[in-house]
Amino acid sequence: MYISPLFKKNLKYAFMLNPDKIFILSAKYHLLSLNEIVEPYDLTLNNMRMSELKDWSDKVIAELKNEIDLEKDEVIFLAGDRYRKYLIPSIKKYNIPMKGLRIGEQLRFLTTKLK
Repeated sequence: MYISPLFKKNLKYAFMLNPDKIFILSAKYHLLSLNEIVEPYDLTLNNMRMSELKDWSDKVIAELKNEIDLEKDEVIFLAGDRYRKYLIPSIKKYNIPMKGLRIGEQLRFLTTKLK
């Protein structure tokens, strides 16, 4: 599992929200549950062309459909814009608590919320 300071705080915050489910968006594996173990990889959506990004998003949405109701369930995104950009049009109810915040601002937001 990715273990940057931002990821660790995002995960703690996600648990604090007490959701029914938590998923990790993976550039390589698409949608991961918390108990899935994967091999390390060096891939990010930041280097993908738009067509690759849309293809990745289609795969994530297909996997999400097996896990949640895209019409009724609320999805809270703690992921960056590139990871959620093409997912949002398929999800009726969503929330982005840190929308528009840069990484340092996200860390401050999370630090405050986790106190």
